[in-house]
Order: sequence, then structure tokens, then C-alpha cells
Amino acid sequence: MSDIDAKTVAELRKKTGVGMMECKKALRESEGDIENAIDLLRKRGVQMAAKRSGRATTQGWVGSYVHSNGKIGVIVEVLCETDFVAKNEQFQVLIKDIAMHIAAMNPSALTPDELDPQLIAREREIYTEQVKEKPENIRGNIVEGKLQKYYSEVCLMNQAFIKDDKKSIQQLLTDAIAVIGENIQITCFHRIQIGE
Repeated sequence: MSDIDAKTVAELRKKTGVGMMECKKALRESEGDIENAIDLLRKRGVQMAAKRSGRATTQGWVGSYVHSNGKIGVIVEVLCETDFVAKNEQFQVLIKDIAMHIAAMNPSALTPDELDPQLIAREREIYTEQVKEKPENIRGNIVEGKLQKYYSEVCLMNQAFIKDDKKSIQQLLTDAIAVIGENIQITCFHRIQIGE
């Protein structure tokens, strides 16, 4: 397909938030198929995020969220490369979404690396005990699978995003990096709940 109409490009741009030229290029490569073009753009987003992951994030924003009942509040620091992006509306919406997610899902840590090693060892011991009746050659894989599930429950970056459970918070960031064009990192968060 040599020429892609502007309406199709606009539709893809609306669905992905990616620039017009990138949308047009993806549509050409996918011969006008919007779903395939979305997949191409997502793959490129992962590649772009990997390229940008080493770039310094010296700017950013501290965002907050207070639940409507006034009993749960969250503060989250999200860094980016430039002050221009830190003040960008898309970046601000991203921060608000992350803060709201933290309020709802109450993660214990940002990543598995931040969890207490003794806690992980205890979980591993419990899972190993649970699978002791299984064949020996598959026990290790089952235990690792259970640990990954545990991480997806307690680690922010591994959790399924509350607004789209098909993507993790890490994928949400990767997609934002692809659209915004800068390295973005969540560095810390704090959740407060009345009575806890």
C-alpha cells in the first residue's frame, strides 16, 4: 500500500498518541492494518525505551492523589529528562494515574529488588512446601512462577495497571517513553491510609 489516507493516520494517532510521521510509517509497513500498526509502534516503543533508559533523569514532578473519602493519600516522584516534559500535560496525567494506582493497589515496593530478602526467602520456602508433591523436574519452575505472581501483587512496576489490566506499570512507562520521547522513571512513592 503506497499511500495511506490522512483519516487512517489520524485514527492511529488518536489510539496511540504517537506522532503523525511515525503513525504513517507504521501504517505503510503494516499495509494499512491499524492493529498491526499498533503492534509495530509498541515494539518500537520498547526499543526506544531501552535506548533511553541510560539517559539522565534530572527533572520531574512530585505528584499526589487523595482518594475521595479523604482516608488514602499518595505522593509519588516521577523523573524525566527535561523541565519541558515535566510540565507537559501527558506527563502530568501519567503521574496522576500512577498515584491513583498506588492508592488502589497498595504496593509494598517499587521493584522486587527493594523487597526484604528474608521476605522473599520465606515466600520461596512456602511455595517450595506447596509443590513438594509435584515431580521434582518441574518444582523449580512452579516456585519461580509463584514468585513472579507474588511480585505482580506487591511490586509497583510488576502490578497490572488498574485502568488497563493488560499492561503492567512498567509497560505503562514504556508506552509513555515512546510517546513523550524521554526517559521516565518512578523513583519513590509513599502511601498513607487513616488507621494504618
